[in-house]
Amino acid sequence: MVKTVVNVEGMMCGMCEAHVNDAVRKEFPKVKKVTSSHSKGETEILSEDALDEAAVRAAIEKTGYTVKGIRSEPYEKKGFSLFHRK
Repeated sequence: MVKTVVNVEGMMCGMCEAHVNDAVRKEFPKVKKVTSSHSKGETEILSEDALDEAAVRAAIEKTGYTVKGIRSEPYEKKGFSLFHRK
């Protein structure tokens, strides 16, 4: 799994977050999860494989928001376990 974090400028509310999320899902229908935060100015995308950063930028900027940066990193799902607590 890969986590792609996109710094998005111009999101002001929950509706803005929804527009960005919908644009990403439309461009990349196989992504596992997309979440945006207007307060952080970020969109997080979880996918099986690395995404084409130019296509991510184009999909988001097509909706009228500005992409300030994109970074990708390996992602491991954090498991919930009652037995490994300290």
